[in-house]
Amino acid sequence: MMKNLKSIPLFLLFAASGLTAQAQFGGLKDKLLKVGTAQGAKALGVDKFLKQPAAITTSFEDVNREGEKMPDFNAGAKFQPLYLLPKNPDGGYVLCEGFYEMTNKSYCLKAGTFAPSKGDGYMFAPVLGPKEEVVVTVLKSAEKHPEVDQHDIQALLWAIIARTKFSDFNGTIKLTALKLLTTTQLTQLEGGALGILPFDVMEKAKDQLPSGIKAVFEAENNIRQLVSSGNYTYADMEKYAIIAGMAPPRADVPSGIWTKHPDGYYVRYFPSGYSITKVQVYVPKELLANGNKLIYDAAGDIACPGNTGSQRLAQTNEPLNANYAIKLVTNCNPKN
Repeated sequence: MMKNLKSIPLFLLFAASGLTAQAQFGGLKDKLLKVGTAQGAKALGVDKFLKQPAAITTSFEDVNREGEKMPDFNAGAKFQPLYLLPKNPDGGYVLCEGFYEMTNKSYCLKAGTFAPSKGDGYMFAPVLGPKEEVVVTVLKSAEKHPEVDQHDIQALLWAIIARTKFSDFNGTIKLTALKLLTTTQLTQLEGGALGILPFDVMEKAKDQLPSGIKAVFEAENNIRQLVSSGNYTYADMEKYAIIAGMAPPRADVPSGIWTKHPDGYYVRYFPSGYSITKVQVYVPKELLANGNKLIYDAAGDIACPGNTGSQRLAQTNEPLNANYAIKLVTNCNPKN
């Protein structure tokens, strides 16, 4: 039995040990955590500490603008429901020629930024960064667990992008993580993670950061603190993740701009806040010549704002208010 215990990550043993020990030693743990993090930051040097990579690194620089089309491209096209396309066994939808759209669940992947506003242009970029696999798994697992509330999934994603250690997870976020992630992925949340930065370290760090990055850095630290405390509401977390107001629009990336996806089809995004996005897809007929199979799997996609002060929006394959009584006009199985 002891042999088996040695093969289990230590933090998972602690996670399974219950709340009684947390209640007894929570105060001591917090003190040790602050001391340990402070010593770690000072040992690295604050400048090196700040250079540790973000959990998700996707930025507008990762958008390939080659082949982009302005909003009036194929103006007047009639769109069919994307969610009526054949399901792909490994996730997503099998595309056929034509125009499709879906209003789906989406998630903020950048705390300390402005919510989407009317006029913001969003373009396709892939999910990138050290926690790419974990984030994509959360989005894919959520499809199989419709009983998990969207707010709980968003809170978990904020905790992940804030680089919170799983051993610091408390409350609903821990339960959501245990339901949606494997043991291996939970272990991955320990690597590259940060503890709660003490006040003096935070102040020294903020002095070295530009204002936009400073807001993100501070928001992530506040989120780590909330998650670790276990005493938080969704509104508490949202207060740190979403900055009030609007980011100034970017003229060369208008709302409704089309991105040419690496697979050759075109996609564009119309967010309604950060939790709902309407996605439109155009599939040219020639892409499917010779029996080529194209898959639209949004779990690895980010709607990336041209304005870097706004939020990156993770996309999903989960439609909202779907009407399955409608029938596709296009025959997606021409041999039948």
